[in-house]
Amino acid sequence: MKLQVINSPFNEEQVKLLNELLPKLTMEQKIWLSGYLSASQATLEAIGEQATPAVQPITTTMTILYGSQTGNSQGLAEKYASALKAQNVDVTVSSLGKFKATNLKKITNLLLIVSTHGEGDPPDQAIQFYEFLHSKRAPKLEHLRYSVLALGDSSYEFFCKTGKDFDEQFAKLGATRIVPRTDCDVDYDDAAAQWFSEVQQEFLQQATSAASTSTPNNETQILGDSTYSRKNPFYAEVLENINLNGRGSNKETRHLELSIEGANFHFEPGDSIGIQPENDEQLVNTLLTALQFDPETEVTVLNETMPLRDALQKKVEITVLSRPLLEKIGTYTEHHEFIKLIQESGAWKDYATGRDLLDVVEDFKPFTWSAQQFVEMLRKIPARLYSIASSQKANSEEVHLTISKVSYETAGRQRFGVCSGNVAERIQIGDTLPIYVHKNPNFRLPEHEDTPIIMIGAGTGIAPYRAFLEEREELGIEGKAWLIFGDQHFVTDFLYQTDCQRWLASGTLSQMHVAFSRDTDKKVYVQHKLQENAASFYEWLEQGAVIYVCGDKKAMAADVDAAIHRIIEQQGQKTTEETKVFVNELKQQKRYQRDVY
Repeated sequence: MKLQVINSPFNEEQVKLLNELLPKLTMEQKIWLSGYLSASQATLEAIGEQATPAVQPITTTMTILYGSQTGNSQGLAEKYASALKAQNVDVTVSSLGKFKATNLKKITNLLLIVSTHGEGDPPDQAIQFYEFLHSKRAPKLEHLRYSVLALGDSSYEFFCKTGKDFDEQFAKLGATRIVPRTDCDVDYDDAAAQWFSEVQQEFLQQATSAASTSTPNNETQILGDSTYSRKNPFYAEVLENINLNGRGSNKETRHLELSIEGANFHFEPGDSIGIQPENDEQLVNTLLTALQFDPETEVTVLNETMPLRDALQKKVEITVLSRPLLEKIGTYTEHHEFIKLIQESGAWKDYATGRDLLDVVEDFKPFTWSAQQFVEMLRKIPARLYSIASSQKANSEEVHLTISKVSYETAGRQRFGVCSGNVAERIQIGDTLPIYVHKNPNFRLPEHEDTPIIMIGAGTGIAPYRAFLEEREELGIEGKAWLIFGDQHFVTDFLYQTDCQRWLASGTLSQMHVAFSRDTDKKVYVQHKLQENAASFYEWLEQGAVIYVCGDKKAMAADVDAAIHRIIEQQGQKTTEETKVFVNELKQQKRYQRDVY
């Protein structure tokens, strides 16, 4: 984009300044600016200044559906709905869990924003819609115009698979794309904004010729809501950093208390805090030595120019190997073993597990890249999300987190989690961490206080339940609340034990069952405690209880889900198919909520 002087209302100096600024703006900044100018125009009209005639109202409709596990898709859907409403578009926003799939026949314009969870799975609330669309019952959709925004994480093999599947299936059913699908990595802001800008332009042009000459966006009110965000984090002072595990434990779990005074954060139990981490300085130095690059070499990364050392420590991810990254690396080497790694099925995954970029550089050198080419292959360090472990009502100027230190050995070298290793090894009281609030509307306390709740979690999965119970304690709620918690050893790993005992004594917590897997010869996990109390669990369900599951997706959450299905089938005397339908209904009604990772 470059402003031309010919027939321009600007003088030469203004044109020069504008042309210097415009290339440096992100897509989100351009959208905000267009909205600001549009709002300024409206202000001039309101005070009677001479202005161009207002754009005629657009009489068309748009449905925006989202499938969200942690809230990202929902947040974007609501933001874009507000932008379209500002253009006089009649917008309906709904989660895939609440939208009746048969209503696809009744709509003509659709935006779908959906994340991919785990190894290519749809979010919980999107499963039923996903299955319907891929079944024989799916209707022909020749009347439908649509576009898909797919959110994902390129470190997973099935990157954005859910969005890709939806996009392909809509096309197979005869629907027409408004604009092509965009696949977003974890740092999705600019790519998502670009997609929506293209959607707006194409959709509004086709909707009405008047709209084609209008300002393409108005996001002033949307983007101005929050001072601090993922792109502009708040630097929170560390007030406490305590190891919750006892001496002799196999684990190290940190209880972190951060000051949020002046941040003007607003969060609810179930929300998360995002931490923008930096790579370990020692790992960066070792990588630079292996690369044989001058640490002070200037490189441009994410539109900023800086020394290579700073780029590797503060900006780009160096600890996770993905197939897309390895394929990019392959263009800079002719090493036969590396080529085999990419070409042989599954070989790259076996190698990548537990390894990082330093391993690749040391194992397969030499490479032909320059410092600039090297950093251009790498993606931005993703923020790490941690469930908030405190109630804002009980701790208005603080936020508490529960962070388990990731530590393991691969190929003779000790490895640490980027964020958890920093918190456990280097962060001291008085230091600051860049943080922001990440809303998670899919993990919430019930609307009605007297609704029973069943909280199931292991390890750091107890974090959001601490927030739930602190909130209920602060509000004086003594409704039925049941905690099922598991870890390795009772003596060393009973996280927040004194808090739990206090809540039991006060009535904030009705009952609790614990499973410490390594205290007996036979390993006992939370799903076993569920099965032992199957009759009581089903009775609570019949009373309208909401089930919460928080923790590891692959092991704990999967085993708990299987136990829940088994209990419902046995206690409710249902068939397997009836049980599946029943559990899907629980999810749609937000009576089965999961925060799993």
